[in-house]
Amino acid sequence: MSTTDTTLLIILTVLLSLYFLLSSIAVFFIIKILRNVRDITDKAVKVADSVESAAEDLRSASSKIAVFKVLSNIFDMGKSKRGGKHDHESRS
Repeated sequence: MSTTDTTLLIILTVLLSLYFLLSSIAVFFIIKILRNVRDITDKAVKVADSVESAAEDLRSASSKIAVFKVLSNIFDMGKSKRGGKHDHESRS
């Protein structure tokens, strides 16, 4: 082997070593970033589930409130019909 061949071999070996080193570092950071993304998506899913649960609770509560409001209106109508006669008589 001539000195030119040896020099080219050394240069290529160093460049290949640097390529493998930089590739390994890049893969390490990509894996780290992907883990962070996974953690963020897990948290987002938990938040979405929590919001969905809260919305269902609110929907359930609002339907119960609507039923109680209707019943309250019915009782108020009954009271006003009965109470109106009594109030009118007592005022006279």
